[in-house]
Amino acid sequence: MKIEVMGLGYIGLPTAIMFAKHGHEVTGVDVVQEVVTTLNNGKIHIEEPGLEAELGRVLETGRFKVQMQVEQADVFIVAVPTPNLDDAFKSCDLTYVEQAMGMIIPHLERGNTIIIESTIAPRTTDTILASKIKQAGFEVGKDIFLVHCPERVLPGNILHELKWNNRIIGGVTKACTLKGVEIYGSFVEGKLLETSAAVAELSKLIENTYRDVNIALANEIVRIGDVLGIDSLEVIRLANYHPRVNIHQPGPGVGGHCLAVDPYFIISEASEETALIQMARQINERTPVFLAQKVRALMKKLGGKKITICGIAYKGNVDDVRESPALKVLDELKKDFEICVHDPHVKRFDWIERDLTRAAQDSDLLLVLTDHDDYQVILEDVFQVMQQRVVFDTKGVVSQTNDRVDYLTLGDLSKIKSHEEKAKI
Repeated sequence: MKIEVMGLGYIGLPTAIMFAKHGHEVTGVDVVQEVVTTLNNGKIHIEEPGLEAELGRVLETGRFKVQMQVEQADVFIVAVPTPNLDDAFKSCDLTYVEQAMGMIIPHLERGNTIIIESTIAPRTTDTILASKIKQAGFEVGKDIFLVHCPERVLPGNILHELKWNNRIIGGVTKACTLKGVEIYGSFVEGKLLETSAAVAELSKLIENTYRDVNIALANEIVRIGDVLGIDSLEVIRLANYHPRVNIHQPGPGVGGHCLAVDPYFIISEASEETALIQMARQINERTPVFLAQKVRALMKKLGGKKITICGIAYKGNVDDVRESPALKVLDELKKDFEICVHDPHVKRFDWIERDLTRAAQDSDLLLVLTDHDDYQVILEDVFQVMQQRVVFDTKGVVSQTNDRVDYLTLGDLSKIKSHEEKAKI
């Protein structure tokens, strides 16, 4: 089977490689020349364990190639970004999806399948995308098979999860769904869950919205603990011993292309019915500002001037900074303090210090905003160059104890509140 994957980012590239690994002839298409050149040279432009080795293997077999032009194929998979529009409800921006469809349609032949992996608003496949195929003279479900198959993988473990996770296959018609099952069945070992395109679209959005709402609850518990002088992390830990309670962990906010983006696609389609989802979004959007305010109070008590931020990726052990709350915290704090940023994974910014000891030189505070494994143990050399030995760990990642270092977590917020600062946003 000849497969063409449109968009070679965090999802498209691993998907393309996985299909090639399992015997298909795969062409990866990207509109950025640098990406194409890098991949054809056997190097990857994103961070994902094991992916570069797999790229080398499929390039050697000749089953994978990368180019900027679309050509005829049996299956076209669209895995391009879908950001928020700058409108009242931050609705789904279909610009890249529609551009990809525009590139595919001139090469369509009867019997082809188009699969949308990009996250989109409910009913987009049935209406907007199906109509484009119809306008080109094809009947969906008979001439062309149109499927929405959302990804549900964890960065850092994508190759494993692509194969073993259950997969939702949502066709515009039953025939479309069966085509999707046939295609993904060539390598997926998880269950292939058959449904309609609209249900698949909303299911994907709800999965991420559930997590966003749960994290908002955790972040709200932190504020409650702050006001009442109670360790919120201990509250969550003990509550989770209940067999039917699973509160997520709080943090500096919510980031990534999914959790911070997808709930708005539901809100924009059903604004009056999504009060809870909208409130959760507001809580998580405000959390970086709340956290920055707490850091200001801490620095005032310390009489400090310099902060070393540890990690700006949106999650641990990846290089992805999309919608990262750490960047929002950084923007707030740099108004008042000297800031040095350390992140061992993010390479895209030349202002990031690669050596933690150098980053901590003359610092009054290590502010941990990302749960990279690198921060589990902070060496004594780092503390020796600091003005004050204080760590504020917002992710609960630092595991070692040092009697000469002051460690603070989100459960300790009431301890750092100044008399003037009320932490009300």
